[in-house]
Amino acid sequence: MTLQAEIISRQTKKALLRVEHLKTYYPLRNGLFSRATGHIKAVDDVNLTLYKGETLGLVGESGCGKSTIGRSIMRLEQPYSGRILFDGEDITHFPVQRLKHVRTRMQMIFQDPFVSLNPRIRICDALAEPLMVHKRVRRSEAQREVAALLQTVGLPRSTNNRYPHELSGGQRQRIVIARAIALRPKLIVCDEPVSALDVSIQAQIMNLLQDLQEELKFTYLFITHGMGAVKQMSTRIAVMYLGKIVELAPTQHLFRQPKHPYTQLLLHAIPSPDPTLRKPNNQILLGDVPSSIDPPSGCRFHTRCPYAQTQCRTVEPALTDGDHAVACHYPLE
Repeated sequence: MTLQAEIISRQTKKALLRVEHLKTYYPLRNGLFSRATGHIKAVDDVNLTLYKGETLGLVGESGCGKSTIGRSIMRLEQPYSGRILFDGEDITHFPVQRLKHVRTRMQMIFQDPFVSLNPRIRICDALAEPLMVHKRVRRSEAQREVAALLQTVGLPRSTNNRYPHELSGGQRQRIVIARAIALRPKLIVCDEPVSALDVSIQAQIMNLLQDLQEELKFTYLFITHGMGAVKQMSTRIAVMYLGKIVELAPTQHLFRQPKHPYTQLLLHAIPSPDPTLRKPNNQILLGDVPSSIDPPSGCRFHTRCPYAQTQCRTVEPALTDGDHAVACHYPLE
């Protein structure tokens, strides 16, 4: 699909989620009275729009704030400022009781399926719980619905009476996916759903997510640090660095013509099948992500950027408008 066709397609769709100037800070406390002496700026002034039926990939190094965005959208973390508009409602400051009803329409798949399942509860009870809590089915109908969920995610009915520790990592992640889709939500936040799995299992889980999206019309926010995974799953990709979005574009265009040096270096970091191939220094992502307590002035990437100039060190670039947006003073051509 051409860029123009993708623009027209999005214009005919309704925005399901809008994140406006989102900031999620964690206070640093010190002293006898635990006074805040500073903040960890995990997410710092992020704007995102997610359209119905699409998959927006969110990619970046560990510690850049990807998961915090997902948790903030789900209101598992309270934003410091900004707005979260979901399905036409501003849910930023919803009380717990109102969030309970919102979460029937938005669910989350966590990175570690073993941690996100109660080891003392059988699979049948773990899947029946959301249906019972939200009164979607009668108790007598719950097991029939659970059997249907297991079939949907490709697990045998015998999985019903097993405990999480009796399943493989891939099977546990299928259970977590089944629990996330049980209420037929509109939005599913996938927080690195394949990073804890073997490569062969990763492909199976991503194929399952794509099949479910096509069949049940889900909308995904797909969070990952793997460029291969985000390319397979996403309609559009937002590249994140140290709490900020630095590039946002349709998937094909981002991979074909990255405009931000950080995006280019992430793409160069994809392993090559040729072990003898040596990459020049300007194609290697050097150094570590700076501290989010005291981020660099100007462009936050300038301390690692091979193309940084004086302006980059002093003036923070704004994310441009348009379908291929970039926050860089000297975008690549």
